[in-house]
Amino acid sequence: MTAVIHASDLTKVFGKSTAVDHISFDVRQGEIFGFLGPNGAGKTTTTRMLTGVIPPDDGSATVLGYDIRSEPVQAKQRFGVVPETSNAYTDLTAWQNLMLMGELYGVARAQAARRSSELLTVLGLIDRRDQKVQAYSKGMKQRLILAMALLHEPKLLFLDEPTSGLDVQSTQMILAMLRDMNRDGTTIFLTTHNMEDANRLCHRVGIIRNGRMVAIDAPEKLKTAIDRVHTIEVSFDREVAGDALAALPGVTGVKRIGDKWQLTAEKQDAVILSLAAFSQQNHAAIVTLNTLVPSLDDAFLRLTREGSP
Repeated sequence: MTAVIHASDLTKVFGKSTAVDHISFDVRQGEIFGFLGPNGAGKTTTTRMLTGVIPPDDGSATVLGYDIRSEPVQAKQRFGVVPETSNAYTDLTAWQNLMLMGELYGVARAQAARRSSELLTVLGLIDRRDQKVQAYSKGMKQRLILAMALLHEPKLLFLDEPTSGLDVQSTQMILAMLRDMNRDGTTIFLTTHNMEDANRLCHRVGIIRNGRMVAIDAPEKLKTAIDRVHTIEVSFDREVAGDALAALPGVTGVKRIGDKWQLTAEKQDAVILSLAAFSQQNHAAIVTLNTLVPSLDDAFLRLTREGSP
């Protein structure tokens, strides 16, 4: 699959501190890639290098096929950026901000006007198009800068904490729009602290710690990778003996939790098959059966903890 972003040994040093330490990764065309890490891990510095705001001290990066160091203008014309803090001009109206972005990106005025109307309508701002941005709420400003980033219909979108501090309605509106854009082919690079957003949106996530990449994978794979021992929770329509469950092939431990049994195993699929056979042989119907896996929060905390592999 084509790499929309390709970073190779990307490095940034500030004085005696290495903010980003020779990281390499690809973002594939058409995916939502989550970039996660604790404060000070190097997320913002990496994003600023990828968007051409600051140059790397070592390594290289190509964005949409352009070297971000030697061809930044060509790259910037083809991607959009939504910063965490609004960069809209507050003494201008929403419409004036969008028309200005159209001029900066070289979009024809008629096309910019059509696109602005579409975006403001979708984002619920069309009735406030002629109001100065200084009167906007934080949620309205965030929706406006998303519109500004999308005006030139970019193939790639960088977002930094797009739902931080927003109300539920604004958050859901932005997340729904991002899903729709991605379905239409836009690649999204999402920097966030919100594990729920990352879990629901991202095809893959990269986790950075102390300037180094510690993991890149699909959220579900990261969850299961941090624990080799799986937990299966099961209940039956009649009482069964714990000793009988402990004797099932593949079961390494059994614990009673209320009306349920928690079984631990290294291979959960084998134990699930054993439970199905046990149920039939003992005429004990399975009422509930759940596989318990770590959350993305658990994976994030484990992978970003000092001393973890």
